[in-house]
Amino acid sequence: MKKGKIMLVEDSQNLRYVLRDYFEMLGYEVAEYSDGTSACKAFNRGLFDICILDILMPDKDGFIVLQEIRKLDSDIPVIFLTAKTGKEDRIKGFKLGCDDYLTKPFSTEELALRIEAILRRTRRFKDEANPLYEEKIYKFGDFEFNYSAMQLIHPKKTRTLTRKEAELLKLLCEHQNKLLPREVILKEVWGDEDYSVGRSMDVFLTKLRSYINIEPVKKEHLNPNGGRHDKYLPGFEPKVEICNVHGTGFILKVRE
Repeated sequence: MKKGKIMLVEDSQNLRYVLRDYFEMLGYEVAEYSDGTSACKAFNRGLFDICILDILMPDKDGFIVLQEIRKLDSDIPVIFLTAKTGKEDRIKGFKLGCDDYLTKPFSTEELALRIEAILRRTRRFKDEANPLYEEKIYKFGDFEFNYSAMQLIHPKKTRTLTRKEAELLKLLCEHQNKLLPREVILKEVWGDEDYSVGRSMDVFLTKLRSYINIEPVKKEHLNPNGGRHDKYLPGFEPKVEICNVHGTGFILKVRE
């Protein structure tokens, strides 16, 4: 059984390969990246147990990557692995939310022990005794949503979601057929109730609607005189629908 999945971000190819081989030998799964931009994109789409970040990178440095990671996940452990030895850099790293800071050159054995200690403390080992890693499955209509794998499954199509899409859908699934106020969604998924963030939320909800609307709507099923609340003729309403309650919030409506 794998001990966990490591995101390794290091621009030195030689060091990256050495660390990857070493951690794989110890039983970890390793996803490696050479720059901050690709790492941020991968973090948005993947699930990791711990991140190891170099600081000095050509595009987004490790500090920026950590800030973007913390917007998506406030709990995942992060270790800085860097040649920057200054006190100010260490303080900055910890203020931004890193869990440990190791300067180069370093002992790979010491790094492995630090990783194990952090994962024990944060209970992020993937083992059967850890309920954090039980698969979270939500079923609604003809859909099955595997939150752990970030997959939305339908008999006709399986789609892998981004981290934000998965968090948003999870919240809707946990409140099926109940009104979710906009401010609750913004606070729970984005951690911010700012207006500009609200516009981002609307974009993500539009995406989720498009994923759920797999079956084309037939014109003969629409109510020619209907408004927003009675768009469909009785008996032809979709099994699953994300409804907008104007100015208030959203409902994941699931019909039997």
